[in-house]
Amino acid sequence: MNFFRYKINNALIVIMMALFAVSCNDYLDQAPLSSITPDAYLREESQLAAYAVARYPDVLPSHANWTFGTFGTDGNTDNMAIPALDNKYVPGLWRVGASGGDWSFNNIFQLNYFIQTVVPRLKNGELTGNDANIRHYLGEVYFLRAHEYFNKLQAVGDFPILKNTLPDNQEVLTAASTRNPRNEVARFIISDLDSAALLMKETAPTGGKNRISKNVALLLKSRVALYEGTWLKYFKGTAYVPKGPEWPGNGKSYNASYQFPSGSIDGEISYFLTQAMASAKEVASKVALVQNTEIIEAPVNENPYLNMFGAVDMSSYSEVLLWRQYNLTLVTHNVPVNAMAGNYAVGLTRSMTESFLMDNGLPIYATGSGYKGDDYLTDVRQGRDGRLKLFLKEPGQKNVLLNQGKGSHETAVEPTPQIWESSYEKKYSTGYTIRKGINYDGQQAANGSGYTGSITFRAVEAYLNYMEASYEKNGVLDADAKTYWQAIRARAKVSTDVDKTIAATQMTKETLDWGAYSANQLISPTLYNIRRERRNELMAEGLRYMDLKRWRAMDQMINTPYHVEGFKLWGPMKSWFTAAQLTYGATNNAAVVSDPALGLYLRPHQIRSNADSYKGTRWTMAHYLNPIAAQHFIITATGGDVSTSPIYQNPGWPLTAGSAPNGL
Repeated sequence: MNFFRYKINNALIVIMMALFAVSCNDYLDQAPLSSITPDAYLREESQLAAYAVARYPDVLPSHANWTFGTFGTDGNTDNMAIPALDNKYVPGLWRVGASGGDWSFNNIFQLNYFIQTVVPRLKNGELTGNDANIRHYLGEVYFLRAHEYFNKLQAVGDFPILKNTLPDNQEVLTAASTRNPRNEVARFIISDLDSAALLMKETAPTGGKNRISKNVALLLKSRVALYEGTWLKYFKGTAYVPKGPEWPGNGKSYNASYQFPSGSIDGEISYFLTQAMASAKEVASKVALVQNTEIIEAPVNENPYLNMFGAVDMSSYSEVLLWRQYNLTLVTHNVPVNAMAGNYAVGLTRSMTESFLMDNGLPIYATGSGYKGDDYLTDVRQGRDGRLKLFLKEPGQKNVLLNQGKGSHETAVEPTPQIWESSYEKKYSTGYTIRKGINYDGQQAANGSGYTGSITFRAVEAYLNYMEASYEKNGVLDADAKTYWQAIRARAKVSTDVDKTIAATQMTKETLDWGAYSANQLISPTLYNIRRERRNELMAEGLRYMDLKRWRAMDQMINTPYHVEGFKLWGPMKSWFTAAQLTYGATNNAAVVSDPALGLYLRPHQIRSNADSYKGTRWTMAHYLNPIAAQHFIITATGGDVSTSPIYQNPGWPLTAGSAPNGL
């Protein structure tokens, strides 16, 4: 069965509907699965395959949101901006929820049920079907549980490790609410991924790359290990790591005497970075990158690298390890329509475009770089990193090459950036927009009817993970790291002389990039260029906020607001627009662009002074982790005293619903 394709027989649908009717937020609300699931179920290979794939949509990312899709999920970072700034960047607006939130176990419950049911049956020889296939589907569920736990790790850090479903008993469920230290959660995730990799084949028994495989498990393992290793490194000595000063876990008896498995936090950092390197190398050493021919307007496969992101069938691309298939008659999205216009008001930032090197390997500010400036979009792209040339759009380029006139929302030729529009369907928030995810077939331009694939994992991340983990662990780039880096640069049509780039990098000129910082300090030029490569290669693929968190790359905005900028509106390009399209004035409710007095560059969050974003993008330490909703403390407390709950709140967040972080 293919990833997210729902061709299940009627009898199985009835069973699955009953099973998935359990939709509550935590174990305290769950009914025992044994009371709603026939004992005869999960005894045959096809049933295991169907159960596993049915969990994909709830756990894995995709184009499920038909407006933004994958290529809009970097919005509200320094990479991409949308008109409305997220509450997390306006301290005081993000508050403790009354209920719900990330303290939820529904997906974990469903996955644990499968594992605790299937593993004994496998050991006892009670399952029918091909043994290798059965083991593969079991591996898929271990992977999905690991992925779900990684979502929890990123959101809330310390979290209960639950390996089995629990009885519907208040005392048992409350006792199980104890939070394991975050590094233990990460170790548990890695253990599940080791099991997944051991059980799964390199090619799934059915569905091909629409289903999880061994390489996908290894890639996720490298991502998780790198995440935790760098988090522990950059938050060391704070309340955001186990045993750190004022770590909330110190206040609970079950964690008060906690000791690191490796003996120290430095040992944990080394462990995770070592794991990241090893698993990333397994993937990078055997999966080749697809070719970049530099051709932009390519309807078929004249440029595999460009077309890979908007292909209907992604199975032939070596680099794509897992992708979601769509179908016009089953499930669709709107990514191709948005890629033909302003990407549903998600625009690239000035910071993003300026981070790309020149094709000679020099930063744009370096002497002899050849940078043409940013007076016009053509100038911005000229002589640059091939990825910017491919993915940054400029007026006059073609968006449709086949079946023109068939799409109800097609934009056949790229227009002047429509920065004045209020509708997200038409608006260009920053003046810069991408074509990543475009498909040149006009039939894809019918509103809400796109059926291009969605990449879930691609192998280039393994190259990047190895490079970063190697340098973070050892302080030098080993031979493999250099080889992987040069392969990425060669594909991007950029000089492979990375030492030349590092030598020309001036960190004081890279401060628009949040990734230039860790803990409010500028990092080294070498590490910065590793991060730059990751940023450029994975642009608009939804990993930026994850990276910024683990790098602790937003402290600098606690005391100094950051102002997101787009293209140079108040230079020669202002002649592209009418006076009405350039209406400005902070107190003018008709304003559509930022005041030139603020700067030459369009500031999408500083158009009207009554907007929460007008004062800039700001941060507070508490926002590195999400708050746990008040409900969860109340239902696990004794006698109404929430301090008796085994759950503790994340650093800086109060226990009371509706409260902002402490100290604001």
